[in-house]
Amino acid sequence: MAVKIRLKRMGKIRAPFYRVVVVDSRKRRDGAVIEEIGVYQPTENPSLIKIDSERAQYWLSVGAQPSDTVKQQLKITGDWQKFKGLPGAEGRLKVKDTVDVEAARKSAVDSVQNDAEKQRAAASAAKAAEAESTEEAGEEA
Repeated sequence: MAVKIRLKRMGKIRAPFYRVVVVDSRKRRDGAVIEEIGVYQPTENPSLIKIDSERAQYWLSVGAQPSDTVKQQLKITGDWQKFKGLPGAEGRLKVKDTVDVEAARKSAVDSVQNDAEKQRAAASAAKAAEAESTEEAGEEA
């Protein structure tokens, strides 16, 4: 049986995402698969490539042939270099900057609370200054 590592298309029209799958080469593109080993989402910026390195190494070692697209993705993640024993096994995969939502939310709440406290302090200082000026005006009369 000739085994290939290739992409299985998912998603809507004009919103594709792919699964990296191990499949018999005689099967159709979106047909039955042996194993799913990763995902590829080209519409994100940078493109999301997640491949289970251990499973990819196993399938490459038993003779599965990657398609051209999957081979490029394996080179980006560093799995191809690791399989071939070449330098650069760390890959060159760009990772999207992840924002810690909880920390961002907490810092936003803290900044709003600090601003509110400053406004209250300024308002109370203004009232105190106004009260002093009215007391001084009352003493002069």
